[in-house]
Amino acid sequence: MKSPLLKDIGLAFFRIAISAMMLTHGLPKFQKLISGNFEFGDPIGIGAAPSLFLAVIGEFICPILIIIGFKTRLSAVPTAITMGVAVFIAHAADDFGTKEKALLYLVSFITIILVGPGKFGVDRK
Repeated sequence: MKSPLLKDIGLAFFRIAISAMMLTHGLPKFQKLISGNFEFGDPIGIGAAPSLFLAVIGEFICPILIIIGFKTRLSAVPTAITMGVAVFIAHAADDFGTKEKALLYLVSFITIILVGPGKFGVDRK
């Protein structure tokens, strides 16, 4: 018989670990944003500053919310969209090895959207 406790521990471990890894990409963008440096790519044609702002939301703000388990499924949506842009627009012409990391993040955050946080999170308190 499978233990529901182990399933919830696994879900918490997965969402915390993958979000912590995403933070290593989002923190430099957040630091860039708060320093006033808005130089950034414009993969969807909305301008560099809005693109940077959206990347910070997807790669820094939302992963923090996912780590603590607050509105986890909803919080994973902007991160998945950000990774979708990375895979299918920013790295569209690149080889698989170049876009593989963004694709792994995309799959991971789609998984979080589908399965949720488990019982260990702020939403369960």
